[in-house]
Amino acid sequence: MIISLPPGAFRAYLFDCDGTIADSMPLHYRAWKQALAEWNCSFPEDLFYAWGGRPVADIIASLNESQGLAMPVEAVARRRESLYQELLPRLTAVPGIVPHIEDAHRRIPTAVVSGSTRDSVTASLTVLGLLDKFDVLVCAGEYEKAKPDPDGFLRAAELLGVPAEECLVFEDTDLGIRAATAAGMASVRVPQPGRG
Repeated sequence: MIISLPPGAFRAYLFDCDGTIADSMPLHYRAWKQALAEWNCSFPEDLFYAWGGRPVADIIASLNESQGLAMPVEAVARRRESLYQELLPRLTAVPGIVPHIEDAHRRIPTAVVSGSTRDSVTASLTVLGLLDKFDVLVCAGEYEKAKPDPDGFLRAAELLGVPAEECLVFEDTDLGIRAATAAGMASVRVPQPGRG
């Protein structure tokens, strides 16, 4: 299955990473569940997917608030990342996305715009053999406001030297699609593979 694109002569492709390029959401969820269980914190799967694209620190802070907990944000984030890294050998690419990455490589500029840390994004793309296919990575902490704010996508367009209206965004979450729209960019919805 190849994902169909909207009409237009786009001069840059901007990709989300988790759930769009990397079929990493089930692995991230396993890492979240294990890390949070150590603090007696629950994270329902439907909420995890609804919050797709939010930075890790924001998620931990929201869970603390909603469940009356005081988990140390940095420690929980490090633990979750460590558990995710252990699961990386199982990572695969989202079906239908790699042909678009390959087609764009060396033809038009490409970027990854992610709510995950640079270390996490780099690790995922390295496992998939795709890291060298992207000109720019824009990751958590490298832009002002998280999705659905357009900051990450606008920063990537600026770094690539391409006007926002000439960029096409590949996204799997509602927050990401809203961010692309707010940036004035066309977008294509990448279907999420089956949740495991």
